[in-house]
Amino acid sequence: MFSRKHLLGLDGVAQEEIISILDTARSFREVLERPIKRLPTLQGKTVVNLFYEPSTRTRISFELAEKRLSADIVNFSASASSVKKGETLIDTVRNIEAMKIDMVVVRHSSPGAAHLLARVLNAHIINAGDGGHEHPTQALLDMFTIREKKGRLDQLTVALVGDISHSRVAMSNIYGLRTMGARVLVCGPSTLIPRHIEWLGVEVYHNIDEIIEQVDVMNILRLQLERQRRGLFPSLREYHNYFGITRERLERATRPILIMHPGPMNRGVEISSDVADSEHSVILEQVTNGLAVRMAILYLLAGGKSEIH
Repeated sequence: MFSRKHLLGLDGVAQEEIISILDTARSFREVLERPIKRLPTLQGKTVVNLFYEPSTRTRISFELAEKRLSADIVNFSASASSVKKGETLIDTVRNIEAMKIDMVVVRHSSPGAAHLLARVLNAHIINAGDGGHEHPTQALLDMFTIREKKGRLDQLTVALVGDISHSRVAMSNIYGLRTMGARVLVCGPSTLIPRHIEWLGVEVYHNIDEIIEQVDVMNILRLQLERQRRGLFPSLREYHNYFGITRERLERATRPILIMHPGPMNRGVEISSDVADSEHSVILEQVTNGLAVRMAILYLLAGGKSEIH
């Protein structure tokens, strides 16, 4: 059962709570297949989308989830606000809360920003990504997709490939997948994998070809191109040669591998087009499932317990 006031991350979230979210998301996934997709679940509730960083997929997904549940929505963009005049995060959100809002979906470049808001506001807080810390809704939609395709999460081997050091998606996936009983591998250049990450219960590899025959799922993380300018790897071509997921590499697998990517993709760098668009890929399904998962989280935080119709 999910009884938390906020969703700030997956570190410390119990298995039963994750299952509750995933099961509820399955019900909303069915709702999305109906001709009429809107429910009155959050009618009268006001949700603020507080985005201090650019976002396309996550922001649109949350906005659409809120609209599907009939919430009143306020969209906040730091670039067009009093933040430009020097207003602090806390002053901004306290002024917004004074307008009697119920939930805040926050994305911020500073790790811990969502936790800070949870300490100073009475509203429900949903972390939509805080720096390199966590991105819990992305990990939940990833786990939902895996469970729908593979039928389970426990006893699966899931590889996170790419820039682990700077990925909030990777951290939330590690916490969530380990809690659900999956074996988690991380693979990438040593310069892009945090020191001592093994302490989180994951296995570290630096050769993509070593893990191909071991994994059930590969979640390929976007390579942030600014990392090359910092000298963390020699070139995009070399990265693709050593770590890019290609059709040739997948053909060495002894079993079907589910290919995932949180987007946006750098085609020809971390993933080739013939893999991204292949029968192994569930990348577009992740987007649809993300809408169902975010509807489930909004519903549960609002106190939803009754059957969804």
